[in-house]
Amino acid sequence: MKGLGQYVIKYKWRYLFTLVCLYLGIWLDVQAPKLIGRIIDDVLAGGQTALLMGLLWMLLGVGAGRGLFKYLQEYMSDCIGVGIAEDIRRKLFSHIEKMSVGFFDRNNTGELMARVRDDAERIWEAMGYVGILCVEALVHTVMVLTNMVRLDPLLTLIPLGIMPAVGVIAVRLENRLDKVYDEISEENAKLNTVAQENLSGVRTVKAFFRGEYEIGKFRKHNRRYYDLNMRLARTMARYDPCISFLTRTMLLLSVTVGGLFVVRGRLTLGQLGAFVEYANNIVWPMEILGWVSNTMAAALASNKKIEKILQEEPVVTPPAGAAVLPQVRGSLTFDHVGLKLGEQTVLEDVSFHVEAGRTLGIMGVTGSGKSTILNLAERFYDVSEGSIRLDGVDIRRLEPDCLRGSISVVTQEVFLFSDTIAENMRIGNHGRISDGLLRESASQASADGFIEKLPKGYETVIGERGVGLSGGQKQRISIARALAKQAPVLILDDATSALDMETEHEIQRAMNAVTGVTKIIIAHRISAVRHADEIVILENGRIVERGDHDSLMALKGRYYDTFVAQYERPEDLALCL
Repeated sequence: MKGLGQYVIKYKWRYLFTLVCLYLGIWLDVQAPKLIGRIIDDVLAGGQTALLMGLLWMLLGVGAGRGLFKYLQEYMSDCIGVGIAEDIRRKLFSHIEKMSVGFFDRNNTGELMARVRDDAERIWEAMGYVGILCVEALVHTVMVLTNMVRLDPLLTLIPLGIMPAVGVIAVRLENRLDKVYDEISEENAKLNTVAQENLSGVRTVKAFFRGEYEIGKFRKHNRRYYDLNMRLARTMARYDPCISFLTRTMLLLSVTVGGLFVVRGRLTLGQLGAFVEYANNIVWPMEILGWVSNTMAAALASNKKIEKILQEEPVVTPPAGAAVLPQVRGSLTFDHVGLKLGEQTVLEDVSFHVEAGRTLGIMGVTGSGKSTILNLAERFYDVSEGSIRLDGVDIRRLEPDCLRGSISVVTQEVFLFSDTIAENMRIGNHGRISDGLLRESASQASADGFIEKLPKGYETVIGERGVGLSGGQKQRISIARALAKQAPVLILDDATSALDMETEHEIQRAMNAVTGVTKIIIAHRISAVRHADEIVILENGRIVERGDHDSLMALKGRYYDTFVAQYERPEDLALCL
């Protein structure tokens, strides 16, 4: 398997130790039938009772040794598999973290999670327990057949003739079961989704009288799940008896033909007993053949998927000798910037300059390219035309950590980690944000009031994506997080849209009071950008109007129309500020 050879080399001594334990365990295993044969021939038939205790002790030693080596083999194979899975996950996750934003536009979260979790586990199985089991089945079969041939080559033809049929049936059974398992897994996911949506959205279900409809939908998926499990049971019932019949037939024929050989003096009774034991032991490698082959095939497919991701390279990369600004003032310039994503033109000839400590407002309808300004400023994408400069330096020449460490961002879609509120607020600069700065930032964002009412205040653990908090509370924590970072550039992308009017105005007043920071305010509401030093209006990726509030109002263009739509009279805006 391409790319996995490095792990075989890395864990070569563990593999070697595992294979030694495997060989010794199987060698001891094939000694047991010989000892049983001697007990039958020498003790029971020959009357040499003095040998009995010695042979029994040897059998006990064989069993104990077999158990010890089997334990070491399985333990070490699991250690190898777990180690390889850890290496793959670490390598894959680190690679994904370094990818550009465009990579995540092309790959959905569920697929990437499947690569990191499910595919890594399949390779874990193949490189660990299942892979070692393949070797064990092969070595075991060779050793057992060798001993059977030594006892009687002619009698060995019976298992050699029947076992391939058992293997074929086992493979067909596993192929059938694999398809059913996939359908059951998919239907189980659908069933869980229906149940989860109904339990989470029970108020919506009741409000729209959808109870009977949802019950019917659940019954449909539940019945499908039942039918698939019954199909699984029927498949097992069809094939398992065939395997059992063939294996029992093999043993019956071995005993019958072997008994004739004993009567004719070709075999001793003890040798027949040993042969039957060997015949019984050769069954399991054939029975697991289908399962092992499917597991290895799944691992190969998973490895191809992982390798495909690892072969991708980030589009946005720091240049050789990337610059680090000793002190960032916060001057930001877009110089005839254009951006194309595929065939779509997102921005075209966008130019503006924001002096350090000044404020730029950006407005426009949904899809006009406002949020793209943020993505380009943080160099999530590289411009197709023009350039973006921070303090006069093209951001493509800057270290990404230097660039992104100089910008604080608040987006409309808030993401909070499953951690304490304090840790979520310290994410921008963990080592430098003191408790005092934490509380000051929360106060500016009007978040200190509700935080202090929580059971543990700033040490309250919130759930995934801030579960347990309202949208406005999460937004305020996000704003406080950006302020606590104290970056020279602050970008607010529709940051107050989830807040009530009163809280929004409180935060806007606090933002207006923040000095020494370059602010870019992307918004739909006039009140958010009214005090900006310059306001630009975007439409279809181009700047169609620019100026301050008064000049844009006098222009009576798109900005004026937006104002009229939001406020009936000019006095209304003043009352809201």
